Amino acid sequence: MLLNLHVKNLAIIDEIEVEFSEGLNVLTGETGAGKSIIIGSINIALGGKVSKDIIRTGTEFALVELTFLAEDSEQINSLEKLGITLEEDVVVISRKITKCRTINRVNGETVSVSMLKSIADILIDIHGQNEQQSLLYKNKHMEIVDRYAAEKMCGRDMEFSEMYRQYKDMLVKYSEKEMSEEERLREVSFIRYELEQIEQAHLVKGEEEKLQERYRYLSNANEIKSGINEVYSLVEDSYGDSQSVSQMLGRSSHILAKISGYDERLKELARQIADIDELIMDFNRDLQEYASDMDENGEEFAEVETRLDLVRTIKSKYGATTELVENYAKDLENKLEKYEAYEEYRANLEKKIEIYKIKLEKLGESISKIRKKCSAELEKRITDALIDLNFLQVKFEIAVRELDEFNSKGKDEVEFMISTNPGEDLKPIGQAASGGELSRIMLAIKAVLAEHDSIGTLIFDEIDVGISGRTAQKVAEKMAFIGHSHQVICISHLAQIAAMADHNYLIEKNNLLNKTSTVIRQLEGDEIVEEIARILGGAKITDAVLESAREMKQLADIEKINYKKVSRTA
Repeated sequence: MLLNLHVKNLAIIDEIEVEFSEGLNVLTGETGAGKSIIIGSINIALGGKVSKDIIRTGTEFALVELTFLAEDSEQINSLEKLGITLEEDVVVISRKITKCRTINRVNGETVSVSMLKSIADILIDIHGQNEQQSLLYKNKHMEIVDRYAAEKMCGRDMEFSEMYRQYKDMLVKYSEKEMSEEERLREVSFIRYELEQIEQAHLVKGEEEKLQERYRYLSNANEIKSGINEVYSLVEDSYGDSQSVSQMLGRSSHILAKISGYDERLKELARQIADIDELIMDFNRDLQEYASDMDENGEEFAEVETRLDLVRTIKSKYGATTELVENYAKDLENKLEKYEAYEEYRANLEKKIEIYKIKLEKLGESISKIRKKCSAELEKRITDALIDLNFLQVKFEIAVRELDEFNSKGKDEVEFMISTNPGEDLKPIGQAASGGELSRIMLAIKAVLAEHDSIGTLIFDEIDVGISGRTAQKVAEKMAFIGHSHQVICISHLAQIAAMADHNYLIEKNNLLNKTSTVIRQLEGDEIVEEIARILGGAKITDAVLESAREMKQLADIEKINYKKVSRTA
């Protein structure tokens, strides 16, 4: 369930925060108030495309944050499989959009856009304004049937898809031009040459960085040695009659030790200068050892330079990193094995292709049986839902046909067929349904699927386009019915849907100090009736319109009570 939506600096939104509840949440408002931006912000948070100009003028960033409650064990398990750590079953998704980049977080952890989309598939189902157009395509019909059949599939469809991918890869390899003996020997010779180069180099991970560091030291050895000698001269050597630092410290220590018996404070000074003298002696010894080590590095420079050149040459030819070179070598070994026993390789590949084909046939038959059985169930349930939505004499059929060849989904083609008027033949849904009818058909499908899977929240963005009268009432009743078992969030222009709401929200556009801003607030009591009256009455709201709105709300409340009784006895 979506608990909270927080939006800041997005388009014409300054900052809004909305608490959503269980049941049917309906958002209404004047045309142009920014209703589409509310749903758009949810889409953005869940991985939708982001345009940089979506950031509100005069601000540095835009922020959208959603707070969900994972309501059942299936959702929680699915989220945990994705690596999401839950606290009290809460999921907080946020996207911060700046002019340079977009930052995606889930429960404080940075995630990818693909991860956001995977989470969205578990938590929410969004029906956009144009989603019904997807019903014009057969691949959407297959997707709907397979979603309904997911439990009975037990992952067979995913297994088939992966097996089919491997099968196609093998077919591509087998269809490659067959090599002549001369070509094969030439390829084997070249592969062995490259492998020998890589093997003789004996690359070690991290070696290049260490060699670079050593090379930098050795190439600057003369400058280092000159500096060391100069420091040694300053500390230890004498210039003319002057004494070295060590000699001066030794003499000073002797004098202070002699007179320290006369004053306690002098004893502390004597200890300090004795420590300094010892430090200078240690420093001189370490400096001499360092200089001595440098004298022993005379031949190392050429060795390091040669090794570094070899490492860089191998990486420039076979991979930018040691790991990539190793992967390239493995590929070469596989190729060598293939070309050294080329005929055997071709025979094994052919045999493997045949085995995979048999497996695909068997698994495809199993999937097809499940699809046909589930399609029959789904067909009846969608037909019942369509009748509820005022398709009184509708005929609906899910045709599952066998294809000549496999594809990644199996060997089936799924197509929705419909007749919306008596006496008309069944036709593909795109040929028989108008735009308004497509919206209701999609609502019927969503209603059936919602009862069948674990997605807790459904969002409908203006699903009421192109409908009115009795049909509008039926759509409102269907959405209220879904709201008894799911959270439904709906943007609507219809008074019937607003009246059926469990929670009403008003989206308004404010103009303050020459700045336009969208705001949203929850309505209570008489405000709900007034908003229903606004939708009914247009520019002028009369007492008669208000009375009609009040009656519509009362009738809707009675209808919802009846739904609850039906739900309890079902």
